Amino acid sequence: MTREDILEAAAQVFRQKGYHGASMEDIARAVNLQKPSLYHHVSSKQDILLALLNRALELLLERLSPISSQDIPADKKLQQMIRVYLQILAENTDLSSVLLFEHRSLERKQHARHVPHRDKFEALWRDVVEEGVASTLFVCDDPALATRAILGVLNWTITWYHPDGALEIDEIADRYSTLLLNGLCR
Repeated sequence: MTREDILEAAAQVFRQKGYHGASMEDIARAVNLQKPSLYHHVSSKQDILLALLNRALELLLERLSPISSQDIPADKKLQQMIRVYLQILAENTDLSSVLLFEHRSLERKQHARHVPHRDKFEALWRDVVEEGVASTLFVCDDPALATRAILGVLNWTITWYHPDGALEIDEIADRYSTLLLNGLCR
């Protein structure tokens, strides 16, 4: 049994029961350990949550940073980032659910440790929007608000997306890109 196995199981338990509904006993049972043995690998449920949030953001930054630093127009960067982000969310549903829905369960100390990672992730997107504004490709009075709106649309997708549904995740990404970049007006 490794720490990675425990974190993977914990993400699944948190997605199914929610952070507050899950217990250390539930996590121990998910990896066939006795609860005291679990504490040899992790110190607390809060530390597990923080580790999962960090893992999710590291994965996202690892995959999205190279896109954001490409020497291509901002709209193309944004399209690629949308596609990759949705792919990551769809491929990692347990971890994604923890990132998007359980971060509010962090206690003050862990929250303070999480915020810089979250801000770095958000800054990737905001920088691309600002780049598009600076190049006059985008018209946007408030890049920070636009960034949060984009992320809100993308994040909510995991609440309704199903792999067996009518649209593949890449089709959803393409349609979102069209909507976000072209708007609803003719």
